[in-house]
Amino acid sequence: MLFSPKNPRIIGASALAICISGLAAIPEAPATPESDPPEKIDLIGVVRDFKERTVEGGHPDFEKRPRKGFGLYCGNISPNLGSDGKPVFTGNGFKVYPNAQWTNASGQNICFHLYNPSLGDQAGYPGPSCKGGIKNSESFNQWYRDVLGVNTSTALILTLERSSDGSYVFDSDENTFYQSLGGFFPVEGQLFGNPGGVPDRNFHFTFELHTEFTYDANGAQVFTFRGDDDVWVFIDGKMVIDLGGVHGAIEQVVELDRLGLTDGEVYNLDFFFAERHRSQSNFRIQTNLLLETVQLPTVSTAFD
Repeated sequence: MLFSPKNPRIIGASALAICISGLAAIPEAPATPESDPPEKIDLIGVVRDFKERTVEGGHPDFEKRPRKGFGLYCGNISPNLGSDGKPVFTGNGFKVYPNAQWTNASGQNICFHLYNPSLGDQAGYPGPSCKGGIKNSESFNQWYRDVLGVNTSTALILTLERSSDGSYVFDSDENTFYQSLGGFFPVEGQLFGNPGGVPDRNFHFTFELHTEFTYDANGAQVFTFRGDDDVWVFIDGKMVIDLGGVHGAIEQVVELDRLGLTDGEVYNLDFFFAERHRSQSNFRIQTNLLLETVQLPTVSTAFD
């Protein structure tokens, strides 16, 4: 099933088969001059639904309170993507003290891996060691892989709208469909279904997205995410955003001119999200990158 929350609909088997058969199957947008950028960017990723740990067949990492309490946990994921393009759990993380992230010269939160005092960055304050509510590498390896009996998955279209400042934004607080649900619930009533409780929303899922862009050394290119819970973003296989743990909505930004990229070269951006706990689900991407889907998802749901 291919689901678009901007215009909620399920596309049947034949349409999805065409889509997943190859990237060329996606209709190309008409070429536009540089002065006329697209009004929206559609990205296709995969959502995997899980059951919370307290029910039969539940996953141990969903509805799990970290040993050191709720909050931001960094460093539990390797700074480099694995050879299969998936994040690698290390368990070497730590809790970040409240309101004590690493920041750039403008006071914006940044990933601690990118900290560079010569650029005016300010150091954060790492707290106690903790795995952030993740049991082990085996349990984490199920987050972004289809595992029979553990999760079930479907494709999801994420539409970023062009703003007046030229950036592209998806914001669950501004999207009409998600506003009606009170948060980012892309598989509401689908897959394993809502678990009950208050509020009765489908809180236990991950979202994986693989895109690419062309680096412009003069473009002041940035990528910002704000939301909850875990989020990890990689550019050229290296971590640039680390918002692990079970927490409320928090933000990090990456300025691409600090990454040592080559002007005019094409790079991958790999995005991994997890919603693991009631009672909020927030999701906001803002970027001036012209992102394109490069890896269409294979999903586990049966087609009608």
